[in-house]
Amino acid sequence: MAVANLPTALGKFKIAGYRSLTSDEEFVVLYKGRMETGVPTLVRIHSQCLTGDVFGSIKCDCGPQLRRAMELIEQEGRGAIVYQQQEGRGIGIINKIRAYALQDDGADTVEANEQLGFAVDARTYQQCAEILFDLGLCKVRVMSNNPDKLKALEEAGLEIVERVPIQVASAAPAAHYLRVKKEKMGHLLNQISE
Repeated sequence: MAVANLPTALGKFKIAGYRSLTSDEEFVVLYKGRMETGVPTLVRIHSQCLTGDVFGSIKCDCGPQLRRAMELIEQEGRGAIVYQQQEGRGIGIINKIRAYALQDDGADTVEANEQLGFAVDARTYQQCAEILFDLGLCKVRVMSNNPDKLKALEEAGLEIVERVPIQVASAAPAAHYLRVKKEKMGHLLNQISE
């Protein structure tokens, strides 16, 4: 729908806006360099996390993961981040705040979603893959710790030539959250410190 230059503290990028043809969802793509079909390119599918990405919450590692992905793309000189508006693993910001309240009372992130009547993770990635194809990418090096995301991108037809781990330093409040992601959701994380 629109493309512009976006200079950031981490480098100069292009920003593009996409609108779904099947829902009211909008996507933003931050990218750098030439997108070539045959060149394995760094990509990340990043789900919106208002609390972490914008407000700097230390309950999660979302904001630091996004910035690390930008740094890696800047170093590489080529890559793309598809930013999807599926806040709170697809439950929306209001329900995410409700889930935070349940977590304040002792529930973990998985239990909180279930107590609210939601799936543990309601996100889908088909349209994200379509955006990567639209950019001209077929072979990708995916910056992710989420095996479900990797599987979904492969099923959508992308050739994943490498998984690039994207574990970042996190504050103590995020340790339990990360342990739950590893133990209950199967995320590919290394040692998690308290």
